[in-house]
Amino acid sequence: MKLMLVRRALLSGAALAVALSAENAHAQDTGAAGSAEETQASDIVVTAQRREERLVDVPVSVAVVRGQQLRDFQAAGDDTLALAGRVSGLYAETTTGRIFPRFYIRGLGNIDFYLGASQPVSIIQDDVVLEHVVLKSNPVYDLDRVEVLRGPQGSLFGRNTTAGIIKFDTIRPSDTFEGRASASVGTYASSNIDAGFGGPIVSDLLSFRVSGLYQHRDGWVDNSYTGPSFDGTRGGYNVMGGFDDRNLRLQLRLTPSDRLTVDLSGHGRWYEGTSTIFHRGALVRGSNSVENEPRDRVALDEAMNNPQAYDTYGASGRISYDFGGVVLTSISAWETTKGYSRGDTDGGAATLFAGPAYYGESQGNIRDLDQFSQELRLASPGTGRFNWQFGGYYFDSRDITDFYQRRFFLTTPFSPTNANSNNPNNWVRLRNTNTSWAGSGQVSYALTDSFTLTGGARITNDTKRTRLLKTADSGTGQVTYTGRRDVELDDTRDSWDVSALYKLNPDVSVYARVASGFRGPTIQGRSAVFNSDFTTADSETSLSWEAGIKGSALDNRMRFNLNGFYYTVDNIQLNANDVNGNGVLLNADKAEAYGVEAELDLRPIDSFALSLGGSWLHTEIKDDAALAQVCVLGGAVVCTVTDPIVNIPGRGAFARIDGNRLPNAPEYNFNVAARYDLPVQNDGKFFIATDWNIQGFTNFVLYDTEEFNAKGNFEGGLKIGYAGGNGNWEIAAFARNITNEKNLKGVLENYMAAVFNDPRIIGVSFNGRMR
Repeated sequence: MKLMLVRRALLSGAALAVALSAENAHAQDTGAAGSAEETQASDIVVTAQRREERLVDVPVSVAVVRGQQLRDFQAAGDDTLALAGRVSGLYAETTTGRIFPRFYIRGLGNIDFYLGASQPVSIIQDDVVLEHVVLKSNPVYDLDRVEVLRGPQGSLFGRNTTAGIIKFDTIRPSDTFEGRASASVGTYASSNIDAGFGGPIVSDLLSFRVSGLYQHRDGWVDNSYTGPSFDGTRGGYNVMGGFDDRNLRLQLRLTPSDRLTVDLSGHGRWYEGTSTIFHRGALVRGSNSVENEPRDRVALDEAMNNPQAYDTYGASGRISYDFGGVVLTSISAWETTKGYSRGDTDGGAATLFAGPAYYGESQGNIRDLDQFSQELRLASPGTGRFNWQFGGYYFDSRDITDFYQRRFFLTTPFSPTNANSNNPNNWVRLRNTNTSWAGSGQVSYALTDSFTLTGGARITNDTKRTRLLKTADSGTGQVTYTGRRDVELDDTRDSWDVSALYKLNPDVSVYARVASGFRGPTIQGRSAVFNSDFTTADSETSLSWEAGIKGSALDNRMRFNLNGFYYTVDNIQLNANDVNGNGVLLNADKAEAYGVEAELDLRPIDSFALSLGGSWLHTEIKDDAALAQVCVLGGAVVCTVTDPIVNIPGRGAFARIDGNRLPNAPEYNFNVAARYDLPVQNDGKFFIATDWNIQGFTNFVLYDTEEFNAKGNFEGGLKIGYAGGNGNWEIAAFARNITNEKNLKGVLENYMAAVFNDPRIIGVSFNGRMR
C-alpha cells in the first residue's frame, strides 16, 4: 500500500508539472535537451569552493554536467553509473547491482565488493556526504547540476578524499512557482519519471519544493535452469534484470530575514530489483571475447533469481546566518537504510559446465545502518581580495550486517541431501562503526586583479571498528573460526593544498595546484564466513600535481579546458580475492599515475552545438613484493595469467603485480555529443542529438590476463524530436546503446564469468517546464 501511494504521488506530481508546462516559462537548466543556442548561452557557475563562482575563476579541475544532460543519459532508467565515460577522467561500475556503485577518478577507486568497503571517491548530495556504499547509490533527481572535482579534496568538504568528489546539487525551493518534468517509456517496459514542483507558501518567508523519481523495467533475462537446487530455484522466463525504484523528496526554505536562511530536506527511497547477473563460462580461456554468450539468458541454480531490495530514508538541515562580514553555516544530516542483496556467485549451474561441480551463492543483509554528520563553517562573504573559510566536521556511521555464503564442491551427483552440512542459517553477523572528526580551512588572496593564491589545510581523525557478533551456526559442526572478533583501527593525519590562478583575460585563466589527500584504515570482516581472519589495510596518502588552462572565447561560442596531472599514492589500499573468491585487503608500497584531460564545447552557428571530451591515463603499481591470488578453481589456474606466478604452499597460486595498471582505470576515454536544431516556427524547432563514448584498455583485476580486460568498449545514444513553446516542452524518440553493443563490464575470476552492460533501449520521452 505504501509503495502504491508513493507511485501515485510521483505520477500525480509529474502530471501536474507537465500540465502546467505549456504556460509562460523560462529555462531553469539547459544542456543536451535544450536548444543548441541554450547550451552555450551563459557562463558556467559552480560551487566547487563552497560559494558560487564562474568556473574560469576556480583553481581546481572541475567538470560540469547540467541536470538535463544527466536526465537524457538516464532516459532509459539508468542510475548514476550513466556518468561513466561522459566526464573526462571519471569511470563507474558495479558487480552488486544498483545498490553498490563504485566510482573512479583518474584511475583511483576501489574494486572491493564488501558492504563495509571505503572508497577514495566521495559522493556529496546537497552538501551531505554519503559515505556507505549503499548510500552512494541514492538516485539523483530534479537535479540542477553535477560537479566532478578531480584530485584530492579536503580543505573545503566534509570527508577527506584521495581521488576526488562527485557533487550533486538538486533544484532548491524559490519564491517563484516553477516546475519541470521528464517522462519516458521504452523497451522492456522501461519507464522513467523525474519531476519537481515548488514555490512560495508564504511570500518572502517560506517556500517548498516536492521532487520525485520513479524508474521501472520489466525482467528481461531468462533463467533457463530447471534442475534440482538448494533453494527451490527453477528458472523462468524474464525473471531477472527488472527493477522498481521509487523516490520522493520534500524541501522547505525559511527566510525570516535577509541574514538567515534555513533549508530543510527529507527523502525516502523504496527499491526492489535484481543484483548483478554473472554469466558463468562466458569467457573462453585465452580470449576476452564474449560474442557467443547471450546477454538475455543465464542458467542459475541458486539464489532465487538474484533478488535485492533496500529502503532508505534521510533528513538534513542547513542553517546559514550572515553576521555582516562573517557567514556561519551549519549542516546536520542523518541517513538510514536497510535491505538485502542475494546472488548466485558462481554464475551458473555447475552441472552444465566442464570441471569440478562447484556451487555457490551469497547474501548480504544490512539489518540497520545509521549515518549522522555535522558540519560547521565560518566564511567571509567572498566579495573582496582576501577570502577565507574555516570549519569542523563530525561523522558517525553504525551498522549491523549479516553475511551468508555457501560455496563447496560436490564429487557425487547433485541432490539437496548433499548440502546438509551447509545449513542456510549459517549467517555471520558483524557490527561496523566508523567515526571521524576533522578541522579544515582555506584562505585565498588576490595579489592583483589577475593573480590569486589559495591555500588550505586539514587535520583528520578516522576510527573504524568491526566486531563479530555471531559466527556461522556451530550446530552444523563445521565452524572452526579462530580469528579476531574485535578489530579497531585509528589514524590521524594532516593534508593540505596550494593553488595559483592567473587570468590571461576575464574569460581565460591558467592554474596550478598541489594537493595531498588521506584515506583512513579499512577492515574487511566478511572473511569470517569462510572461517578466515579479518583482513585490514592501513591508511593511504596521496600527493597530486596538476596544471591547466580553462575559459571561453568567440563571444562564449567556444569553451575549453585542458589539464595535465601527476599523482602518487603511498601505501595504497588494494583488494584481491582469495581461493574462495572473497575479498582480501592489502597495502602496496605505492601507485603512480599521470595523464591529461580535455573538454571542448563549440557553437559555430546558433543551431548547432558540439561537445568533445577526452582523457588519457597511465597508472602503475610499484611494489616488488605485492602479490594477488589468481583465478583458481578446484586447485587449478583457469585463466591465462601473463604475470610471473608464485606458488605458495597451502595457499595456492599468486601473481606478482608490480608494474601493473590499477584496476578499472581506462587507458583513455573519449566522448562526443552534438545537436542540430531546425527552426520551423517562431516558437518551435525540430532537433536531432547524439552522444557517444569509447573506452580504452581497462583491466578488471590486479593481475594481468588475456581474459579479464576490455578493449574499445563503446556506446551511443540518439534523440530526435520537436521542441515547442520557446523551449518549454519537447517530445522525442530516443535510443540508448543504439547499436546494441555487448560490452564486458566486469568479471568473476574463478568461474570465467562475465558481467554485461544493458541492451539497447528504444523509447519516447517528454520534457516540460513551467514558471
